[in-house]
Amino acid sequence: MLYLHDVWVNWFEGEENGYNVCHYHEWRKEDAVELLDQVPLLLIDEELFNYIENHLAELPKQLLEDVRRKAFLRRNHERIQLEHCFVVTDGKGILAVDTMGYTIPVRKSRLVPRQEQLAFEMFEVHPVTTYELEWEMEEKEYHILSLSPECMKGLTRKERQLKQLLFMALDQLFASKNSAEIRYWYTEWMPERYADIQTMNVEDIKRIFMEETMEGWTGRHNRLCENLIKGQPFFEKLWETEHTSKMNQLNEKS
Repeated sequence: MLYLHDVWVNWFEGEENGYNVCHYHEWRKEDAVELLDQVPLLLIDEELFNYIENHLAELPKQLLEDVRRKAFLRRNHERIQLEHCFVVTDGKGILAVDTMGYTIPVRKSRLVPRQEQLAFEMFEVHPVTTYELEWEMEEKEYHILSLSPECMKGLTRKERQLKQLLFMALDQLFASKNSAEIRYWYTEWMPERYADIQTMNVEDIKRIFMEETMEGWTGRHNRLCENLIKGQPFFEKLWETEHTSKMNQLNEKS
């Protein structure tokens, strides 16, 4: 069994998509960073790595058995044993995982560059371990509340979070089935098409609205999101969190 020592982790909990597990340069001062005193390192194939990185699904039983109680968290001079915590790499990507006692990757973290490089070097000289899944691996389906990686490509942490917030708000809007409201908000997005929008089928508006807002993140996206969530406390709190982060400006420049 290979191990890494003194590993800094920044846990992102309940994330099924790897793009939400932020890389080191996007970590913020207010993130709860922890130190793993010792953690097993598993060298695995690309298919299994992608499965772990982009799903919240059952992990192979043998993998869980191999890493059971072999990781330790250092906190306030205490050494705390963790049930199933480990680092995986396929030689290209790398991820720390903590199941929090379950059998799925509940918490995920990237590593600091120095530890990533060390793991990649170990991958080059040690054999890959093969783990068999007890079920057939299905192709992942993306939807309005779980956008594809292509939709998030090139965006900063703040932009990704706001884009997810926008689509949560759009999902709520579409679920209302209020055709007048849907037309209003699409007109806000595309005012030059006002005349056409009045005669368009609502289902067509929803489809086109989705397609057009899927691409990138611009000032128009930002304004639409801000206006769409007004008066909704939960959404407004998420908006405020992203706009008041102490590190946002630094992240945008990096």
